[in-house]
Amino acid sequence: MKPENKMKLIQIFKALSDPNRLMIIKSLIQDEPGAERHCTSFGLQLTRATRSHHFKVLREAGLISQVDKGNCSLATLRRKEIEKEFPGLLELISTNWKTL
Repeated sequence: MKPENKMKLIQIFKALSDPNRLMIIKSLIQDEPGAERHCTSFGLQLTRATRSHHFKVLREAGLISQVDKGNCSLATLRRKEIEKEFPGLLELISTNWKTL
């Protein structure tokens, strides 16, 4: 594995270490490829600032992209990029990792 991929994988695992962020990614994996989800659609019982922080961590880890549309932000799983760089990672997350 290339050193930069190793570092990126560590950042991804850190991002997924939080149960809320893991739940977001597992939910996005179940969506159709390319689906956009409003950040409030995940049912997180968190303040807006905390929710924004979690989405920022996921975005910086390269797991999601976000598009601002007016007063809302829509999240999309970066499925193709993740599968290209880390084949099988999304399957591992969806089938083997339990949300705490």
